[in-house]
Amino acid sequence: MITEQAPGKLYIAGEYAVLEQDCPAILVAVNQFIRVSITKSKSSTGLIHSKQYSQDSIHWVRKGAKMVIDNRDNPFEYILAAISYTERFCIEQNVKMQVYDLHINSDLDSADGKKYGLGSSAAVTVATVKAILRFYDVPFSNELVYKLSAISHYSVQGNGSAGDIAASVYGGWLAYQTFDKTWLTNELAAKSLSDIVNEAWPGLKVQLLTPPEGMQLMIGWSHKPASTSRLVDETNANRAALNDEYQEFLQLSRVCVLRMIAGFEQNNINLIKKQIRVNRALLQHFAQINQIAIEIPRLSKLINIAEDFGGAAKTSGAGNGDCGIVIADETTDVAALENKWQENGIQPLNFHVHQVKLAH
Repeated sequence: MITEQAPGKLYIAGEYAVLEQDCPAILVAVNQFIRVSITKSKSSTGLIHSKQYSQDSIHWVRKGAKMVIDNRDNPFEYILAAISYTERFCIEQNVKMQVYDLHINSDLDSADGKKYGLGSSAAVTVATVKAILRFYDVPFSNELVYKLSAISHYSVQGNGSAGDIAASVYGGWLAYQTFDKTWLTNELAAKSLSDIVNEAWPGLKVQLLTPPEGMQLMIGWSHKPASTSRLVDETNANRAALNDEYQEFLQLSRVCVLRMIAGFEQNNINLIKKQIRVNRALLQHFAQINQIAIEIPRLSKLINIAEDFGGAAKTSGAGNGDCGIVIADETTDVAALENKWQENGIQPLNFHVHQVKLAH
């Protein structure tokens, strides 16, 4: 049996703006994982099974080089896209296709099955791509895994920056800028996957960051799951009408995140904390002009409590639920802050930053 894992992620800064070219974001990988195990099937039928969807296992058969699903209504779109594109790449390397079983298990949900907002669709895509490449004994780098995963994920989601894919692949703290989606769409229509993954992708930047000594990341969960795709769709619909304000938001977000990156490079926690607060204000204004709820009351409470204890806090990701993040330092009374959170219905998540070993 081959098992591969991919960590979840949290956005630290740059949300929404990261959907556009040349607008950086900062993300972090956390030590909660999706694991994908792959074994050669003992029959002509393969199985894809998730402990989270135990009643919805799907079966498939091989017809030549094609994988044919016999269950049309399934929750595994990201897994299926990852299989499809990774196998397409393997076929281009003259690899003979086989039938296999995939078993998926996730830490990225709460005990009662609610999502924390850690990017489970990205993590399962990354883990599936890695597992299949290993199964077929195809050498891979982090860059190859990122590109195949980004293509797979984007084919299903239709929006998003693939920043969560980058965090799941590269791990740790990272600064990220998305690629040109129109360019990728055109390339996919005209070229082989092998050619596309070997090209430089316009706009794409992944930079690993080293956090300042003494800086601590705290995570609080609102108990309310949110839908990133839906929120992104809503803001995309408003983009043309809000063009001037939208462009101003992009520019201010870009400046803010670049200053935050400088805080990492200069070992300056106070600069990072200052820009976290700037980014919060930018997102509040962005929510107002788009008439969407990013900072719901439970998240505002989470943030205000953290600020009372000297932490710099904001929503993480699309908002409207999921998690808030806090940048704390040695002066922050973490235990007292977490107790206050719990008194107000906010769950501290004792997750840590996950460093990924280099792919082989």
